Amino acid sequence: MENKRVIVINSENQETRVALLNNNCLEEYQVERKKSENIVGSVFLGKVMNIQHSLQAVFVDIGLPKNAFMHFSDMIPASYEETNIRAKEGKSYASRINLDDIPKLFPVGSTLFVQVIKGPIGTKGPRATTNISMPGRYLVLLPYSDHLGISKRIEDSKERKRLREIMSNLDIPTGMGCICRTVGEGRKSIFFKRDVNMLMEYWNKVEKAKKISKTPRLVYKELSLLEQSMRDFLTEDIDEVIIDDQNDYTYIKDFMSRLVTQKMVKRIKLYQKASPIFEYYDVNDKVDRIFERQVSLPSGGYICIDETEALIAVDVNTGSSKSNGNMNDLILTTNLEAADELARQLRLRNIGGLLVIDFIDMSNYKDNDKVLRRMRKQLKNDRAKTRVLPISYLGLMQMTRQRDQQSLLDKVYDPCPYCSGKGKVKSSLTTSVEIQRLLKKVLKRKQWDKELEVRVVMNPSVLARLKNDDAIFLNELEEKYGRCLSFRGDPTIHIEEFGIIDAKTNKDLLH
Repeated sequence: MENKRVIVINSENQETRVALLNNNCLEEYQVERKKSENIVGSVFLGKVMNIQHSLQAVFVDIGLPKNAFMHFSDMIPASYEETNIRAKEGKSYASRINLDDIPKLFPVGSTLFVQVIKGPIGTKGPRATTNISMPGRYLVLLPYSDHLGISKRIEDSKERKRLREIMSNLDIPTGMGCICRTVGEGRKSIFFKRDVNMLMEYWNKVEKAKKISKTPRLVYKELSLLEQSMRDFLTEDIDEVIIDDQNDYTYIKDFMSRLVTQKMVKRIKLYQKASPIFEYYDVNDKVDRIFERQVSLPSGGYICIDETEALIAVDVNTGSSKSNGNMNDLILTTNLEAADELARQLRLRNIGGLLVIDFIDMSNYKDNDKVLRRMRKQLKNDRAKTRVLPISYLGLMQMTRQRDQQSLLDKVYDPCPYCSGKGKVKSSLTTSVEIQRLLKKVLKRKQWDKELEVRVVMNPSVLARLKNDDAIFLNELEEKYGRCLSFRGDPTIHIEEFGIIDAKTNKDLLH
């Protein structure tokens, strides 16, 4: 595994897992649950159900439990098509479209093609657009735009010129465009022609859906995680692709033979050893560490990552790092390592939205700039769109990362039914104080009932607290109200829960 880039694929009945290892370090990790597949990138024939003028948005039924949200600006490409249709019908219509025209063009009940650009997250439904794009291996087809573009990551001017000439000669219908992906760098024109033919086949199937009246419905399904991983990750620098399922192995070799050379197809191999594939390649331990709040850095420092509803908070600490005399150098080294590791963690955890990073304060302004440049450099290979701002006067860096689906943490874990995501539970002291307060309330309310026998049931750790540290307070209650209280420990009861009951009837005395 030394000095190798390997894609490891574990394909099971309910789940597909894909890991990209670089020199035995986990660089990418993705999971797809086969009964809850990702809809981002899929195209639907939807129906406008509601128009919110105050939000400048529409809600479109695409056949999912929650309607898709679209801002008026997300509907401009479709409005171009609608304007062209009206022009062909002999109806005069201004060629320049503004947002106020959208409700007139697409009233409630209208049907239109939409593409999901952000999956349902939490209580929010999906977000969609009519600015449809269909990614292939080397190109991204733009059905509603005649734009010809080249990835910004291809920087050589001669190569950009060569690619632009190839793209201008492709057989793309008038009014459509495409973008050359980074992986197209250095490729011959034949690869682009194959890609265009495949993408046009996909789009022609979408257009045929217009002739079928059933609405809403799915008209183009984005590739599965297995197919996407091969399309996007299998580049020249990948040494091997190892997959542990015979059927998927056969399918993916056939799928990739239409996109890449046979030399690259031969790098796809079937795993046949007795031990589980993720265990053999030591992926399981690496995956477990993804979910840890604290991530160690090479020099001894560490970063803490906390996901919240509003933003992702990242704290950088020197930890056990030792200075050889120059503290400024130690701080700069730790911050640079933190930038490297955080860029990797963002991809692994698939977290996005707004991030606030609290780097260790640096006295030298030039050091701040070095950290900013390192962060931007490491994010260049991130497939999600990012924007990074300089470190502020308070030592905070703000950045955004595109989030089109739930994070890996949300996909794998459910919120704790006890702490509801806080990550903390009440102490035994806090619960003991609550029991005493409510006991006093019950005894005062029931003081007329001389036959009442009160029993308190709680977690054993709280019981230990009551019988030892807080015994004096319980004795005071018994003397004041002339009662003999009994207590029981139940290990099945959560530390925050307890019951105050009638010992004879088991009736709840709190309600």
